Amino acid sequence: MKNYLFGLLGLVLFISCNREPKAKDYKREAIKVNPLVYPDNMIKIFAAHGGIDTWNTYEGLYFEIDKPTINEVHTIALKSRKSLIKHEYHELGFDGDNVWLKHLDTLSYPKNPKFYYNLMFYFYAMPFVLGDDGIHYENSDPIQFEGKEYPGIKISYDAGVGTSSDDEYIIYYDKTTHQMEWLAYTVTFFSKEKSKDYHFIKYGDWKTIEGLTLPNTLSWYNYENGQPTTKRSDLHFVNAKLSREQPSDDLFKVVDSTTLIK
Repeated sequence: MKNYLFGLLGLVLFISCNREPKAKDYKREAIKVNPLVYPDNMIKIFAAHGGIDTWNTYEGLYFEIDKPTINEVHTIALKSRKSLIKHEYHELGFDGDNVWLKHLDTLSYPKNPKFYYNLMFYFYAMPFVLGDDGIHYENSDPIQFEGKEYPGIKISYDAGVGTSSDDEYIIYYDKTTHQMEWLAYTVTFFSKEKSKDYHFIKYGDWKTIEGLTLPNTLSWYNYENGQPTTKRSDLHFVNAKLSREQPSDDLFKVVDSTTLIK
């Protein structure tokens, strides 16, 4: 009887210890969707674009950015966020721990590699990337554009999430269809300080790919007093594909003649 009681006590202690929450390591942990309920307006936005559950069934994303000579090709492992960007003169990758750059020519890389390696993916994969863990939602004041009002949801992050956890986003949507129409965002990567200077992107030319509605065109706008004004430039996405198979890790590995970005 005594041995039974000691055994039972040990089992209870084992279960209790294993139920203690562990601290998250957002840098190394694969991105997972927060199982908590999203705000109702965010759920409707996800649904208008095919649903967050559908998004979570995919493992890989491929798209190209239309360029004058050779398109810029992006491949992303959606759960780990490993990535590879191939262009005419360079390859830029993220292997889960390191950002790396490989020169295919003598030309210098025109952008900041650590800033750029996941930037276009993040913009393109809206609104679904706003379902990541470590995100907080709150209602934001609407914007007005060409006589139409767009309600907003402000997104902020837990400390340590991503490379710029002080970044903030506001997603603006059609109040009838709940389709995403605008994104406002701040950039804190360079200053390392919170900013109130929101840049504006208009989303358009939507295309349904494997059940998900993703944009063909992003348009950057000038802005004044927290409102978009006139169009500045367009970026066009082509040949997008989603896969339920995870891209090979070999795509993202650091190889010879590669520079690690510190």
